[in-house]
This record gives sequence, C-alpha cells and structure tokens, in this order.
Amino acid sequence: MPSESPPQRGVPRSLSGGSARFGPYWLDARVAVGGTAEVYLAHPVDPAVLPRRLIVKRLLPQFVQDPEGRTMFEREATLHTQVHHDNVVTVFGSGVSDDGEPYLAMEYVEGADLYRLLRRLGQEGQRLPVHVAVYIGREVLRALSSVHSARDATGSPLGIIHRDVTPSNMYLSHEGRVKLGDFGIARATNKMTMRNAQSAMIKGKFAYLAPEQVASEPFDHRADLFSLAVVMAEMLLGKPLFAGTGQLAVLLAIRDCRIDALREARNTFPPGLTEALERALSRDPAARYPSATAFGAGLAVHDRDPVSSKHELGILVRHVQSNPSMESMVASRDSMPRSSGNEPKKANTPVPPSDPSADRKTGEYTQIPSRARTERGEEFGPWPFARLIEAIATGQLGRGDLVDYMGGGMLPIEEIEDLARFLPPKTSTTRQMPGLGTPDFVDDISPFALLQVLFRVIEGSETGALFSEGSTEHGEGGRKEIYFKRGKLHHIASSNANELLGKFLVRRGQISREELDFALAVLPRYAGRMGDTLISLGLVNAVDIFRAIREQGRDRLTDLFAWTHGRLTYYLSPSAPSVEFPLDLDLPPLLLAGLEVAQPNDTPLLAFRPHLDAVLGPATPPRPRLRNIAWPRVMMRTLEAASEPRALREVVAVVTRGAEFPANDVLRTVQILVAARLLAWL
Repeated sequence: MPSESPPQRGVPRSLSGGSARFGPYWLDARVAVGGTAEVYLAHPVDPAVLPRRLIVKRLLPQFVQDPEGRTMFEREATLHTQVHHDNVVTVFGSGVSDDGEPYLAMEYVEGADLYRLLRRLGQEGQRLPVHVAVYIGREVLRALSSVHSARDATGSPLGIIHRDVTPSNMYLSHEGRVKLGDFGIARATNKMTMRNAQSAMIKGKFAYLAPEQVASEPFDHRADLFSLAVVMAEMLLGKPLFAGTGQLAVLLAIRDCRIDALREARNTFPPGLTEALERALSRDPAARYPSATAFGAGLAVHDRDPVSSKHELGILVRHVQSNPSMESMVASRDSMPRSSGNEPKKANTPVPPSDPSADRKTGEYTQIPSRARTERGEEFGPWPFARLIEAIATGQLGRGDLVDYMGGGMLPIEEIEDLARFLPPKTSTTRQMPGLGTPDFVDDISPFALLQVLFRVIEGSETGALFSEGSTEHGEGGRKEIYFKRGKLHHIASSNANELLGKFLVRRGQISREELDFALAVLPRYAGRMGDTLISLGLVNAVDIFRAIREQGRDRLTDLFAWTHGRLTYYLSPSAPSVEFPLDLDLPPLLLAGLEVAQPNDTPLLAFRPHLDAVLGPATPPRPRLRNIAWPRVMMRTLEAASEPRALREVVAVVTRGAEFPANDVLRTVQILVAARLLAWL
C-alpha cells in the first residue's frame, strides 16, 4: 500500500462484530493499513463466484471524498489490470460500493510478504540463503519485465514504472511462489504528467528510491531495477543497504550511492554476484542494466536450482506463519473487540506518545534561555535556542564569541558541541581565504559577473568559494558564502534569516507559521536540526525535506541575480568544506533560473523587441569545454537553431515551435550563450 511509513502488518485481524458487507464481498479480516488505503481478507457474497478467498483494497474514509485520492486509486486499478503475469498479483475487478467507496479485488497470496519474512529472520539472527535471495530477485524481475512491457488495448506501450519495489510489496506463498503487487503509486509515462508523478512518488518507501528519484530528476523504468537491487542487497546483508542516523542521512546515502556495506561483504557472496548488483546500483541510470530481462540474465548464473530454492522459500514462509512471534502476539492482541468497532487506526502519529512534547502546546514547552557576548563586547539575550541558532547561522555570532548556553557558563561557540556545527567553514571569511593568496576573480555584482564566475566553475569543474556582499534595489540582501565542489554547487551560507529552512517552508506553504513555532519550541530535542525536527513531528516527510533543502540552496544562489549593488570575490580552492548536507546541484540549469530572477516575466521580450533582426551565429574561436557541457534542453535547442547565422526572430521561432519553450526563456538563453562565448552577434 502507498504509505509514508511501513504498513502495519501481521496475521489477518478479525473484525469485531464479525464479517462486514462491502459491495459484492464480505470483509472477514483486516490484513494491513497504510497511509491512504486498507486491505481486507474477503470472500464473495455469491458463493458461485471464484475465487472463494481474495483481497479487497479500499480507500481510508478520509480519502473517499478526496478527488486526488480517488484518482490515484482508480489509476492503480487501471494500470494493474493491464499487467498479466504469473509473478504479478492478479486483479479480479474493481468498482464502487453502494456507499460510493471505490475498491479493488485482488488475488490472495497465502503466506507472508518479504518485509515480514526478513523481519522475522532478523529477530532470529538469521539471513536468507544466497540462492533463495537470488531466486526471489529473479522472480520479481520477471514481474517487472511484464510491467515495463505492458501495452494498452490498441497495442501501444504503456511505459509503466512501478515505483514501489519494496519488501512489503513482494508476496511469498506457502509453496514458494513470488508475486509483485501494489500499483498504488505506479505511473504510465504516456498517461501522467510529471507533476502528478512527482507528487505521488514521495508516498513510496523512501529507503528504496533510486538516486534520481530522491534528487527529483527525470527517471524511467531503470529506477525500478535500482530499487530491486536495494532489496536484494538487504536480503543478502540481513540489514538495510543505506544506513544513517536519520532519514535525511539515508536519503543522502542513496543520492550519493554509498554502497560500502555491500562491497565490504563481497567475499561472503559467490563471485560475480556483488558486481551484478553494483551495476544495477549505478548512480547513472545509463550504466545500469537496460531492462529487467537483462538484469535477470545477469543473475542467472547464481540461480542454478530454482526448484530447490522455491521449495526452501516455501518452508521459510510456513515457518513464519506457523510459529508464534512477538509480531503475531501483538496482532492477536490488537484484533480483540474494542468499543470503537471497525474504525481504522490512524495511519500515522506525528509524535510518539512517550514524547513529553506530544501533549503540550508550544507555550508549555519551557527552555532555559541563553546569553551571548561578542568579541566586540556586544551583549545579547536572553535568547531561546532557536534564536541562538539563527544568530550563528546568519553570522550575527561567530567563532570566538562567547555563549552562556542554557546556563552552562560562558564558552566560545566552537567549544560547545550543540552549537559548533552551525558555524560556517573554518577557512571562510567575507574578505579573504587565509593561505590562498589573492582572489581569482573580483567584480561588482551583476548578472553578467555572476555568469562569468559560474562559467568558470562549470568549464574547469572547479572547487572554490564565492563571497558576495550587497543588496537589491529595495535594500534586501546581506552576505552569502557559496561553495563549489568539482563544478557543482556544494553549499551556501546566508546572513538572511528569512532564508532559513523553516521560513522557506512556510513561504512555500508546506508548513504553517504555527507549525514552525511548535518546531522551533522543540528544536533542542533534535539537536537543532530543523529538518529532522519537522520529520519527527510528522509535519513534512523526509523526501520533501530533502528536496526543499536542495531547492533552498538553488534559490539562495539564483536570488543573487537580483542584487544590484555589492561585490563578488571568488577564490579557487583545493578542497570544499565538509558540511552535513552537500547540495550537489548541477550549475547549468541554475544559470537560466538566475536570469529569470533578474529578468522576470516579459522583461526579455520587451528588451529585445527592437533587436529581433540582429543576426546570431556561432562564436569564434570555439569554446569546446563549455560546448560539451550537458546544457538544459532549451539551451541545446538554441545552440542548434543558431548553428548557422540567423536573425534572432528566426532563432526564437525555431526553438519555440511546438510550444515546448516560451519565447522569454529562449531570449534569456541567448544572453547566457552569448556571455559564455558560445554564440555571438554577427
């Protein structure tokens, strides 16, 4: 089921009061509940209808009247019924109950899902045998091959991407059969918009997402292959492949493809198995297997006796089903009749009941205030923790300043563990970088000057630091420290308190001001990490926080293009500072985004209207290192359109043909390419 957390699973829980009528079925027991839907073991009202036992999936009550929830549910039914394969859970039908509730009737796989099997083996200190793990992987790949190659009634490819290839969606029968289920967040690439796809995707189990999904980049069926390889690694290792101290740390490990745990265990697996998984776990989708069939072929040498593996898997599944465990005892306890009847449990509880802050209002959460004294003798406070962190993050307080942290006595900030990590990198100042000599670039701030620095970083894949001090024509601005690593945006520190994460999320409408106030009140409980605080409180999910931090970094850079007064100073550096959340953002797309900030709406069209007959063509001499960069598509199209001398109006007409790119974006692109000396006015 689509859920932001693993669904509650166990033995089927009988409904208090006996079976309940629902459309053409009797619901006998609830099997699982997720974020948007619940699953029941059922049987048909008409005894002549087969099969006699099946699964009925229905929306949770709070989503029945939600158009988006219903659309997503109906899409699942549509996509699922297009796929017919022995390794895919069969859909018998779908419809709407007499009360207007949509449902999906599916095959019941008597046994356990892989999530439950792995959890039980872990409790017993065991792992899946390698040959059984490979057998499960190849069976799921057969299912994915069918999913990815599915066609509609006219024979046209649907381009389905499952996007939820996780242990809880792999069903294992008593006989050792393996079936892939739950198309709740699947998408057909030729039927859905990217916006819908992205909003649905975050509801998947984030620990199994592919790097391109985590980074909000375009993705295709090869993301499913990456997810399956993550599951296989977990089966072999007996623990999750991507580990971390929190959900954001796990997402960073996925984005950067840190698969050290698998590589370190290489010698415990048959020769060649780790290499096969490493290929499927490549950061670049083009380096992975091209298809599920090819991935399965790569594992074939390790699946020499599938009949025996199937038999052994069946034994393990029956063991899980027949032997009592803590999980089944809890399930049995929860299935006892309650006064609330058959009402579903709440899917998520934002704060665990044991958390003392869970039942408190913001004003009831008390903190010991802190005081600060700068090297210049300025006194600040009493400040709550959140205000203290803001002062450090924005540069109001820095190294050498003293803080009486929650009554602990005056100490330099760098000696207080809870505060030191909010300080900017040691080598950075707004004037110079000790040991690096004179700046490599100095200029008054302007869009053109920013472009020149960014072109340099891109062209040389440089590591360096850009310091800016200035303001917009309205007086907004301050100080920013921008770090690059190997040609990518690595980190940005800003003195503007409005650019802190919490306020950024409020402006985007992802949290309310009241929710931010509560998060600020409990911030010390989460070591001052706003992202981890919001995730723990259940206010924003981990994937959305991950993306928001990257978009916050993007906006911090592009906002500089609106500054009209100030100075830029750039230093080439041998290394980039170590930060908790490296942004790792490609710079070429940010050039266009920055120029859009400097020239909003129709500004380019108005400025270029008198110059539409000016001739544009390739610049000489050529600049090959920049020409070979992977520019955004609008830039590539513009380069192609101006590969021979042409009037600007003709270039715009060629690139805007088909309405894919607006004219204003083409005109901004022309300015960027001319500034990069890839195009020139002739």
